[in-house]
Amino acid sequence: MSTPQQPSAERLQTDRPHSARVWNYLLGGKDNYAVDHRTGDLVLEMFPDIADIARLQRAFLARSVRFLAAEAGIRQFLDIGAGLPTADNTHEVAQRTAPESRIVYVDNDPLVLAHARALLTSTPEGACAYIDADVKNVDMILEEAAKTLDFSRPVGLTMLGIMGQLPDEDDPWSLVDRLTAPLAPGSHLALSDGTDTSDTLNQAISAYNANSAGSYHLRSPDRIADFFHGLEIVEPGIVRTSAWRPDPGVEGADILRGHAVCGVGRKP
Repeated sequence: MSTPQQPSAERLQTDRPHSARVWNYLLGGKDNYAVDHRTGDLVLEMFPDIADIARLQRAFLARSVRFLAAEAGIRQFLDIGAGLPTADNTHEVAQRTAPESRIVYVDNDPLVLAHARALLTSTPEGACAYIDADVKNVDMILEEAAKTLDFSRPVGLTMLGIMGQLPDEDDPWSLVDRLTAPLAPGSHLALSDGTDTSDTLNQAISAYNANSAGSYHLRSPDRIADFFHGLEIVEPGIVRTSAWRPDPGVEGADILRGHAVCGVGRKP
């Protein structure tokens, strides 16, 4: 587990909203501050469905990890942009199916780090580690993750809501390529992000960007699909987050909700 470059207290920046804490607020969590409430409420006022998008994305995480562990036979997971722990975290879902699963979380929010150390505990058969790093620091992530994961065996790489935090000029597509390049054949990428398919959501995100320490960049579904370049797309393809292998009993209008898309791709 890497050491933060600054003391956590200096990095919290409780006077400025941060994405992980705002997302936690939208999910109904308690690990956030008044400044995060104000920004979350501003976005909710402009686009009330943003909380629904947050819940749908979290549900996709559970379904995709369950698929990777149960159907694809993945026993190693690299969760980048983990966010604050809630119910059904990656290691809980994976180890429910396969207790020997090994999971590495990556995030650079100091509050996430503090909670991860306290809450993300593994089964005795498996392993659970945390890396304090920015998603752009690919070399460090891979070097640290290799202390827990065996890159000669398939890995499930999850990146939910993280690529939207990078602008086009940072070329997030090449970043995903660099992360998947050292992974063994049979590895999978599960990724989801918000789309620019709603004018109201676009305006709400603009307001969020104007009031937050970071920024979020909505993209077209086609641009999000480009993150799966070179991978074999698992059925049902790149679809709305709610439409990816929905749980039994979810049908009709329920699978058409949300302005976010997702997919799972397999490395040949």
